[in-house]
Formats: sequence, structure tokens, C-alpha cells
Amino acid sequence: MSELNKILLVEDDPHLAKGLRFNLEREGYEVSLVDNGVSALDLLREEDFDLLILDLMLPTMGGLDVARKIRETNMRFPILMLTAKSTKKDKEIGFEAGADDYLTKPFHLPELLLRVKGILRRWEWYKDPVHDQEIFRFGEMWINFGTGKANGIDGEFYLTTKEVLVMNLLVEKKGDVVTREELLEKVWGYDPETETRTVDNFISRLRKYFEKKPQRPRHIITVREKGYQFNL
Repeated sequence: MSELNKILLVEDDPHLAKGLRFNLEREGYEVSLVDNGVSALDLLREEDFDLLILDLMLPTMGGLDVARKIRETNMRFPILMLTAKSTKKDKEIGFEAGADDYLTKPFHLPELLLRVKGILRRWEWYKDPVHDQEIFRFGEMWINFGTGKANGIDGEFYLTTKEVLVMNLLVEKKGDVVTREELLEKVWGYDPETETRTVDNFISRLRKYFEKKPQRPRHIITVREKGYQFNL
């Protein structure tokens, strides 16, 4: 286990929090626990963590607001949202607020641990200082894969880490089909058999950034029953 394994768990249900903390610590992680959003932000300012596991329905400040506050100054810190909010719209809102991953309650503990492991396996990618790389351009848009800065339909902005990883894989294989399973395995580190709509949600979000007509995409194409393909 890497020494970079500090997790901040934000959960106001004491029974669930106790169980999660126990199981995460049993996996070898160092876990700090708070039960509200304000305390979470205070602790993040005081200490360095490798991952935030964030409930959404919290006292004093909701999880979505916590994520948005973090994303105002840090686009790379990994956030796993853990919540009973399970509709497609709820997930879209969560990702738009800055989630790197989203798991609904009730959940299976092995899946949670798998997602945590996948995120932390990529911690060096998150942690290392970024360096400017050649900017990839398509049409009037561009992405700097070193800094995460991009220019999309509505102007310049910063992609989250997972968004950069998804786009990097699609662009690396431009013209070829990238399967949903390959994206899950290479970007999230999951067993590709894991059932999740995470990939679909990220693709939808990226289309809003880079497609003039997201429902009729030109660059990020769905290949039915196979996966996705990036075209110039």
C-alpha cells in the first residue's frame, strides 16, 4: 500500500460512518472523519489528503456546495460522492459540481473499496506537478493535457482530472473505438465487469463542453453496442 493513503470521510450517519471507517482502515488507509461540510473544508485547509469521500446530504453545508468550493481552487483533488440521491439528474448535478466518481446508497462494500483503490492507484497522476505539453487542437477548440486547461464551446475552462484522462484516451485512439470497459479499466482502475454508468455520465458532460449540438455530436461519437470514438 502506498504511503499516500489519507482519506477524508464526510458522513453524518454515525452507524454508516463507523462501518466505513472500520473497513477503510482495515484496507490500510488512514481515515479522518467529520460529519458536516464546514468541518470538511476546515480540515482540508489544514491537512493534505489523497481522497475525499463525500456524502451529499449534510448539515451546515451540503456536499454539492463542498465540492464546488473545492473546485474553485483545486481541479485535481479526487472526490468520490456517496449519496442516496440516485436519479440520472442527481448524478449529472454531482459530476457538474466536481465529482470524479459517484456511488449511490445502498452500495456494496466491495464496489466502494474497488473504486477507492482505483482512484488511489492514480494518485501520482493527481499529485505530481503538471507540465505544459503540446496542446491538442480540434477545430476552434483545444486541450492542454498537461495543465487540464481547455477551450470549448463556451470559452476557456479547466477539466477535472478524470475528464482529462477520458479525453486523453479517446484522443490517443482517435478514429478507433474505445470500449466502455476499456475506459473503466484504464481511467478508473475498476474491474471492467463493474456495473456503472460513470462513463456515460462523463461522456455526456464532455459533449456539453466540446459539441455545439451535444445530441448530435461531431467529435465524441457513440458506436452502438461497442463504445465511443473520437473524430476530428
